[in-house]
Amino acid sequence: MPRTIHTEGQRALCEAIAAARREKGLNQADLARELHCQQSLIARIESGERRIDVLEFIKIFRALGVSPAEALRRVGEQIPADQGI
Repeated sequence: MPRTIHTEGQRALCEAIAAARREKGLNQADLARELHCQQSLIARIESGERRIDVLEFIKIFRALGVSPAEALRRVGEQIPADQGI
């Protein structure tokens, strides 16, 4: 199996961030302002070009008004149990 950062789980995470942002009525620039970063960083995260660590995960979902624990549960449900690391 080829190694890639674009696993089903990673795609689910990227889509969860983008969906939560859209649900809150924010564009990428709005979210970037909330997080004190550049819009291009948000674009790279949502496209899967850039992975995030757990602290960034928490900050992003808090900025979107979504419980990080609930976001993790939702993303986790989309990751196949037999998917490797």
